[in-house]
Amino acid sequence: MIVNERMKDFLDSFDTGNTAFLEELEKRSLRENVPIIRRDTQRLLKTLMVLAGPMKILEVGTAVGFSTLLMCEAAPEGARITTIENDPSRYEKARENVSAAGREEQIDLLFGDAEEILASLSGEWDMIFLDAAKAQYIRWLPVLKGLLRPGGMLVSDNVLQEGDLTESHFLVQRRDRTIYKRMREFLYAVTHDPSLSTVILPVGDGVALSVKQ
Repeated sequence: MIVNERMKDFLDSFDTGNTAFLEELEKRSLRENVPIIRRDTQRLLKTLMVLAGPMKILEVGTAVGFSTLLMCEAAPEGARITTIENDPSRYEKARENVSAAGREEQIDLLFGDAEEILASLSGEWDMIFLDAAKAQYIRWLPVLKGLLRPGGMLVSDNVLQEGDLTESHFLVQRRDRTIYKRMREFLYAVTHDPSLSTVILPVGDGVALSVKQ
């Protein structure tokens, strides 16, 4: 953990929760071992929806649609979300959940390879939530920057990898070393890119907030 358990429990004690639909979806997802954003990341996302008021949101990595629906509920009225998922079973679950929530008119679900879909998108987005294959963050960064409007925000989740990024390369399990290396490259890129203003927060598993200059 990147924040000690005592502090996490203290902060979680102030959590006001979500709608009944999202609470049940979260419980079901955890039972089925579907990764969803953590409670402190949920709070951050909901606050960003109010603070930035994005009307056009792009999400890379839908899973079963939990974060999609959470953003949808917290975003301004009339906001639209386009979200990308490449796992067939999770995509179908997301479709079911979006339908059950009555949000079909507000959410565009796209199925397929994220890199191919990102390359096909046009226009400018107010906010992009990046929560997909971590080793690909650095590869997708140029196209994501191109899709953001000036003043738009890129929110990248799971960037601290349970704190492993602070460890020596040789202390990280061999199967995780590629992710470790590419995530460090990604964090260096977003913090040193003159077109971005970035802060890295020890929230959840680490969140990088990057605003396009």
